[in-house]
Amino acid sequence: MSAVGEGAASGEALDLSADRERALALTAVSRETAARLDRFVELLIGWEKHTNLVARSTIPVIWTRHIADSLQLLDLAPHAKVWADLGSGAGFPGIVIACALADTEGAKVHLIESTGKKATFLREAVQVTGAPAVVHALRIEDFVDNAPESIDVVTARALAPLPKLLALAYPLLKRGALGLFPKGQDVASQLTEATKYWKIEYSLIRSRTDEKAQILVVRHLEPVRAVKPRNLQSRGHRRP
Repeated sequence: MSAVGEGAASGEALDLSADRERALALTAVSRETAARLDRFVELLIGWEKHTNLVARSTIPVIWTRHIADSLQLLDLAPHAKVWADLGSGAGFPGIVIACALADTEGAKVHLIESTGKKATFLREAVQVTGAPAVVHALRIEDFVDNAPESIDVVTARALAPLPKLLALAYPLLKRGALGLFPKGQDVASQLTEATKYWKIEYSLIRSRTDEKAQILVVRHLEPVRAVKPRNLQSRGHRRP
C-alpha cells in the first residue's frame, strides 16, 4: 500500500514514505503487520480531517512519532499476549500493538476510551486492520476494577502525570500486570512526586524514537498513602 496520504487539514498529498521507512528501521515488523499499520494510518489521516485525534503537526512524522514509539514497547514484554491500553484515544499504543500481535495465538488488546467519537474511531480501526482488540467505551476506573481477564501488560500514552496514572493502573498492577508507560523528559520530577504516594519498583528505558523521552517500566507498586485518581492534577503528561 502506498505511504502517500492527504494532508490532515489542507487536502494536499502527503508523502509519508520516508518517515515510514525510518520507523520500520527502528522497529522492524512483518510484511503483514506493516500492511495492517498502513491501513490504520490511512484511516487515521482520513478521520483527522474532521476529528482531532492527534496533534496535526505530528501527521508528517506519524510513523516515527506515533507508530514506532508504540511498537518499541513490544520488546519490553516479548511474551505478553493480553494488554490493556488506558485512555487509548487515537489507538497509540493499543491499536499498533494489536496489529503487531495479530498472528499471535491468544493475543488480545483491551482499548479503554470513554470519549464517544474516539471509541467509534477505535472500533473502525479494529475492523479495518483485523487487529485482535476490544474497545471498552467506559471510564478507566470502571474497567480496571472489573477487568474481564488477567492482564499481562497495562500501558498508557499521554494520559496523565505519573501520580494519577499509577492510581488509575494500580488495580491491574497489583494483580500482576507489568506497567509500560512512555514518558517525556520530565519523568524524574514526576517520579519524585509519585513517590509521595507510591512505593515503586521500576526501571527507565531510553526511547528509540525520542532521545529526550524514556519508558517507565513498573514491576511492582504499593501505596504509601491513600490516593484517588480524580483528586490528582492532570498536568505535565507527555504530549501526544
